[in-house]
Amino acid sequence: MTEITMPSLSDSMQEGTILSWLKRDGDEVAAGDELVEIETDKATMTYDSPADGTLQVVAEVGQTLAVGEPIAQLTDGAATPAPDADADADAPAADADADAPEPPDAREAAAPEQPVEPAPTPATAGASSGNGAGPDSAGPADPADPASPAEPGVRATPLARRMAGVHGVDLAGLRGSGPRGRITRSDVAASAGIADAPPTTPSAPTSTEAAPTSTEAAREPASTPPGDGSQELTRTQQLIARRMSEAKATIPEFQVQTEVEIDDLMALRERLKHQADPPDPLPSLNDFIVKAAARALRRHPRANGSYRDGRFQLHEQVNVGVAVAADDALVVPTIREADGRSLGAIAREARRLAAAVRDRSITPPELSGATFTVSNLGMYGMTAITPVINPPQAAILGVGAARAVPALVDGELRERRLMTLTLSCDHRILYGADAAEFLSDIRRGLESPLTLVTG
Repeated sequence: MTEITMPSLSDSMQEGTILSWLKRDGDEVAAGDELVEIETDKATMTYDSPADGTLQVVAEVGQTLAVGEPIAQLTDGAATPAPDADADADAPAADADADAPEPPDAREAAAPEQPVEPAPTPATAGASSGNGAGPDSAGPADPADPASPAEPGVRATPLARRMAGVHGVDLAGLRGSGPRGRITRSDVAASAGIADAPPTTPSAPTSTEAAPTSTEAAREPASTPPGDGSQELTRTQQLIARRMSEAKATIPEFQVQTEVEIDDLMALRERLKHQADPPDPLPSLNDFIVKAAARALRRHPRANGSYRDGRFQLHEQVNVGVAVAADDALVVPTIREADGRSLGAIAREARRLAAAVRDRSITPPELSGATFTVSNLGMYGMTAITPVINPPQAAILGVGAARAVPALVDGELRERRLMTLTLSCDHRILYGADAAEFLSDIRRGLESPLTLVTG
């Protein structure tokens, strides 16, 4: 038997959500077959079967599990004997329903007339700590549990048996919706005519933070102003919130800022517009900025580094992340080895990655490995942006809009186009002079744009 666990599909993935099973429970699968679609903190990915065998699904669609937790099993295809009462009562966790347990308060609120349940077992205590495991996923039902009557010939999860005992539901008369017809908590709740509490996830309240009962949850909206509401974060939004909070709380940051004259750059882009071949995209202002930053990063190794565990980690590759606005989130795909790419190659790769972000085909490797980030809000008319560092990078460059300003040139008043660049830096690895020299290097490259085209 081969156990399949939640895989780690990206460098920052801690948990994943089962979006769909591409093979059905009981199907014969071969190594390399697409098995399951998983939503990670960065993208939606398919995971292939690691071996041959008969699929036994453990984790149901919609369930969120930590990396390393079991999601399925592959058996050698031998026939499985028909279950009897004892075998069903002692079924292992891999054959149990993947529904996470109801919070104890929710069960008590749903049936206030019932006696208080026995003190939690060690497995139950583990569930209250928010690790995503519980009595129903950890093993068989406790035979001494008064709410877990054994019914010969009935396949049901331990939680379903307890709920049936509490609400007086005859399991023998139910048709199970779980794997291989197993009766789940939702089946019992539907038969009893009660609301089924949503499954808990690893982000559930800890044992020191009691989860609100269903009665409390029902009263809560009354104290909320009319029209207000709450919205659950997507996995990408959760990752952004966590990383940005960590950055602001742990990184001693400072900013340096400069103005760049881009008249020559804009004139060069106009010439390139008439010379470029139709299949090749015209390099944008942001493409020039990425190229200038990549060249400067090669000359300033600490700006391309990280501060980790009291050491400077200096990266060999110059990989520039480009912030792209997606639906309700900010995604940062990576242009790898940007310092060695031509301006045209950077333009093509930037368009490809941006399109992949917007059509949700971007992959975790394309979102990983950046050593520096460029965040440009100029297209929205913002004159400047002070971005938050994307840890563990040493710095991030904020780009404002190109704007026309009057300037005195050789005694005459002329119009000049300026752009504001703001560099947010981690003071543990970059100091004021380092940051100023690095940003000045970027400015010089943009003010001499021909060097970016030919270099």
